Amino acid sequence: MTSAESHFGSAGGTPTSPGRFVDHTTIEPHEILPGLNFQPVLGEKSLLNFVRFDAHAQAPVHTHEEEQVVLVLEGEIEFEIDGAVRVLKPGDVAVIPSWVPHGARTTGTPCVEVDFFTPPRATLLDQARAAIEKGDA
Repeated sequence: MTSAESHFGSAGGTPTSPGRFVDHTTIEPHEILPGLNFQPVLGEKSLLNFVRFDAHAQAPVHTHEEEQVVLVLEGEIEFEIDGAVRVLKPGDVAVIPSWVPHGARTTGTPCVEVDFFTPPRATLLDQARAAIEKGDA
């Protein structure tokens, strides 16, 4: 079991870059498919992506090398992982290891979720770097 001292203690080390605060609402959404908008925030070894699905939007079943963790913030979404389908609501989490087929779709209501990728999702790097350069992220 983790103790507070071991969790919050200082193990030393040298920072690898400065930290920063991000207002994700200032990141210009990128519509990757109709009704599916991304706002990625890039870290050094991870990426957080705010995703808005409009009603009746779909992310087709796909795979990728990066591990993904999904957290639903608003609305609900029908999520598929390796053939199993569940309706996810606010607070629900899905964990997708590398190369596992998955996809999602909304029905009559929109959904806002956060995707966490490690390492950073390769297909979102250009958009995430552009937001940093613009000063949004």
